[in-house]
Amino acid sequence: ESYDKFRGYYNFEPRFCNRGQGHEKGGVEGLVGYARRNYMVPVPKSDSLEELNQRLLKDCLSYGGHQIGGREHTVNELYEKEKGDLLSLPDIQFSNLETAGCKVDKYSTVMVDKNRYSVPTAYAYCKVRVVLYVDEVEIFYGSKKIASHGRLFGNNKWSLLPEHYLELILKRPQAFESARVIRQWRSNWPVCLERLLDKFCQKQGYTKGVKEFILVLMLYKGHSAEAIESAVETALSSGAGSSQAVKHILIHRECGRDQSFSALENWQTFPAPDVSIYGQIGGGR
Repeated sequence: ESYDKFRGYYNFEPRFCNRGQGHEKGGVEGLVGYARRNYMVPVPKSDSLEELNQRLLKDCLSYGGHQIGGREHTVNELYEKEKGDLLSLPDIQFSNLETAGCKVDKYSTVMVDKNRYSVPTAYAYCKVRVVLYVDEVEIFYGSKKIASHGRLFGNNKWSLLPEHYLELILKRPQAFESARVIRQWRSNWPVCLERLLDKFCQKQGYTKGVKEFILVLMLYKGHSAEAIESAVETALSSGAGSSQAVKHILIHRECGRDQSFSALENWQTFPAPDVSIYGQIGGGR
């Protein structure tokens, strides 16, 4: 069914070889073998499917300069001649996707292809629509997209986005240490965040300190990790002890006003003035 949609979208008539008779399409089989030997040996390693595809695209484009034995022209030159016989591609690329209806569970996740993907906690127990691409999963509530994840491969894996849970943890700070999403994130976050958490808890007590720290974590939703962590380092070195100080540094830098910063508590203070002298005005009345 999916292939029929693909064929209909690009308006071509397929021509199949007989089952198990690869020699009937020897050119295709030969190119598969060439690509495997030249581009897949040794087995490539990449951080993402996108990175791997970019590498393969570069390799395939370089093949355009190759001249096949017995041919007078390169692959690119022959392709330019063949272009006139090819159908033009539509402006919008065919989307090879699957859709499914799911219900969000008590963990604020949906199960898709034996793996779990998070959504904001406000949608717990709601019915949602999942759009599954080769490398991405999108989750919709009605017409609103509420979550987007890189697709997981394998079984029983969890893709949890901290931004989906921080508002709930802010209301329940005692759950901070045990929350799965925090434990996963905490195993990889930089030392400066751990130092900031310790400072907040020492200054304000555990509950208030954790809540103050979560306000800093919420900044990740709208700002880059590099910018936030740089602001945290500045706040720590200057003795600042609040989420507002981190936010202040962050926003000023993004506005191009990267000025020196000193925490308010470090500023010199002066004794309150003696206002009793004003009572002498008007004859002491």
